[in-house]
Amino acid sequence: MTSAVRLDAIRKMYGGRELFRDVTLDVAAGGSVALVGASGVGKTTLLRIIAGLERPDAGDVWIAGRRVTQGESILVPPHQRGIGFVFQDLALWPHMTVAQSLTFVLRSAAPAVTGVEHQRVIDETLRLVHMDRLGDRYPHQLSGGEQQRAAFARALVHRPPLLLLDEPFSSLDVALRQQMRATLGELRSAIGFATVFVTHDRDEASAVAARTIALTVGGASRADS
Repeated sequence: MTSAVRLDAIRKMYGGRELFRDVTLDVAAGGSVALVGASGVGKTTLLRIIAGLERPDAGDVWIAGRRVTQGESILVPPHQRGIGFVFQDLALWPHMTVAQSLTFVLRSAAPAVTGVEHQRVIDETLRLVHMDRLGDRYPHQLSGGEQQRAAFARALVHRPPLLLLDEPFSSLDVALRQQMRATLGELRSAIGFATVFVTHDRDEASAVAARTIALTVGGASRADS
């Protein structure tokens, strides 16, 4: 089976020090991995390397069997990697409604697809995240939990095979965290994407992923799934 994402001996320097080295990871299509560790060990940086938003100092990144980063060279830009990304601060676009942001992503990812098909996918995505009546809302008109769901919808509307999540539930209370974990599970079942989930909470890691991998400053981490 082709891996959703594979990292081979990734090394990253930051501020003159080695952030991590020899990080090797293999996540199968549809698989799930959580990266845990204290602040400053490079969890978010590793996600950004997978996404193509940062360059490693050494090592290769493969997505769906295609090498997208080789050493310091970006071979495939972020928008062509077929991934979704839910950021810690969500990074919702304040000038767009939920539906408008989904339309923007779809037009960028599949410009040849008709508007009718776009609308069908948008409607289905909003239904999957339980926001089918909130598509005309702007981010400031949404509750914290609704903003989380809007971020998931935007990340998944183009049906990526890989979803990266950077502590997406850190600002939520306990009840909303549990709800969003359940929603993530529902979305994985419905769409079938692989996940790499960053958190500092080991209990949360166990709840959202099949395996947990600990990162340490300057350390090496190896895993296969």
